[in-house]
Amino acid sequence: MKATLLLTLLTLLCSILFAGCVPGGGHYDKELQAGLLAGIWHGWIAPFSLIVGIFDSDVRIYEPNNVGWLYDLGFYIAIIGGFGGINLTRRKLKSRTRQEG
Repeated sequence: MKATLLLTLLTLLCSILFAGCVPGGGHYDKELQAGLLAGIWHGWIAPFSLIVGIFDSDVRIYEPNNVGWLYDLGFYIAIIGGFGGINLTRRKLKSRTRQEG
């Protein structure tokens, strides 16, 4: 029971933190544009941004006010590295279970 409550609170806290840093939230102006590190962060939280974007039309997956290719580089590094890494992990687990079985 305590573990379920802790997991629920941790999930809620992470959701609030992720929602505060979503692309298109209006915290970038013309002088301060999203750069490489913001691109990496937005790539990591892209699935959460997609879900929040369903309910809030101001939230986007990709920050339109960015510095250009450096933001793109960070975004794609996070997308490919994050989701590609998950895929490699799943392949290793599947091959282990096949060898054991």
